[in-house]
Amino acid sequence: MRDVAIASFAQATFERSSKDEVELLVDVITRARAESRLSKSDIGFTCSASCDYLGGRPFSFVSALDAVGAWPPISESHVEMDGAWALYEAWVRLQHGDVDAALVYAFGRSSQGNLNQVLSTQLDPYFLAPLWPEGDSLAGLQARAMIDAGVCSEDEIGSIATPRYGDGAAAMVLVAGPLLERASNAAVIRGIDHRIEAHSIGARDLTRSSSTQLAAEKAGACRRDVDVAVACAPYAYQEILLRRALSLTDRTRFTFLGGNSVYPYIVAGLSSVGEAFAKIASGKALSAVAHATSGPCLQQNLVCLLEVQP
Repeated sequence: MRDVAIASFAQATFERSSKDEVELLVDVITRARAESRLSKSDIGFTCSASCDYLGGRPFSFVSALDAVGAWPPISESHVEMDGAWALYEAWVRLQHGDVDAALVYAFGRSSQGNLNQVLSTQLDPYFLAPLWPEGDSLAGLQARAMIDAGVCSEDEIGSIATPRYGDGAAAMVLVAGPLLERASNAAVIRGIDHRIEAHSIGARDLTRSSSTQLAAEKAGACRRDVDVAVACAPYAYQEILLRRALSLTDRTRFTFLGGNSVYPYIVAGLSSVGEAFAKIASGKALSAVAHATSGPCLQQNLVCLLEVQP
């Protein structure tokens, strides 16, 4: 397996914005490239993440490519998910060995519509979507299941409040091969994996996040003695499930992105990995675990293990 490392990361302030996708992305892509000390011609692959349902038009990600630059032509791909999955695709692409650097970016403008309703479109189209349950309703269902199963108390759950969604954008540069040797303050991806729960809410055990646990095990991060962990999910109570699933040691400094903080849909997972990278790049940690999620009730989960470059 080829060593791949994060060379740089940049993100925008997560808040309601009047900027369009290109305006949001230009700054973070420019900063990520500059901090990686790579030229545009060094980037052999580009992968983006966004949500057409949120954008309100098909192939809305195509116009965002203006932030990358129209010339010269690039090798490009896209995922209709959180940016952490664009990171995964770029990591796989770099394993091929014919390119040594990749640009990953994600953007989401939650202010364009009622995200609580938009997310209903990703539910099972035959049985659940016609009922049109919103994200808050499904979160309440999961929280009640956890209480009834004795996983936690009502006091630990707190109130199921609508997350404070915000517009956001983030970009990251990955390097491998000879470019990895040139990168300073890089964090090597020692393991990365993602898993998915059953599509039907009724076919899942909502009192645990088995896909997070399996992804952590496959990434070599489960029960790992790491310095820091950064996890993300839109609802505060989901931190309880993620802590249990990751099973990290007591000395690990755990940070949760979500709950009462502004949650940038589509960008949150890439931001989670970026925050973990920043801890290593700044010398505050030698190892870190990052978690990303997508879908209702922690349906899809990704875990990434990072270590300081030897």
